[in-house]
Amino acid sequence: MNYPKYAQVGDRKYEINTSFKVAIKCNEVAQDESIDDTERGLAIIYLLFGEKGLKSNDKKELLEKAKKYLSCGQELEKTNEKPDMDFVEDYALIKTSFRSDYGIKLDEEDLHWWEFMELMNGLSNSEMGNCCVLNRVRNLRNFNLNEITDSKERAKIKKAKEQVALKKDKIHLTKEQEESERLFFEKIRGGE
Repeated sequence: MNYPKYAQVGDRKYEINTSFKVAIKCNEVAQDESIDDTERGLAIIYLLFGEKGLKSNDKKELLEKAKKYLSCGQELEKTNEKPDMDFVEDYALIKTSFRSDYGIKLDEEDLHWWEFMELMNGLSNSEMGNCCVLNRVRNLRNFNLNEITDSKERAKIKKAKEQVALKKDKIHLTKEQEESERLFFEKIRGGE
């Protein structure tokens, strides 16, 4: 497949920094709520296209090109689903999974963003046991605790989910809140 290397704006052709590491940084910037939208947009443009030779009247269109590039040419659908992965927080798991599934050492490779995403989407994820470490963690994060009726098993899985939760999803309950939750579920199930 031919991966894009340039963005055309009017009569100008801007070279894209296609490294997956740059795209991950753009993703990190896009989620950074400590900076305003204008600064975020400029940071993404500068990361992908550089600052040299950048026409100021091209910035708006370059931001649109950046969004399309970062979404691998796909239309992004709005969803209410919580993310089950974070590129920065899960980078060690991603590296391990690429090494085990593809034999690729991400610290030594500079993949094009679109190729990186194709490989991410192809990581092993089988319920029959052949599953990379990243997808095992993602599956655990997505596991519905309501499917477990045994309170001991539920507590075990809940603890495992908490251990692998993304930082922004971690909820810290007091001992009293945990006990109250346990008693509540026992009442619903009629005690165990």
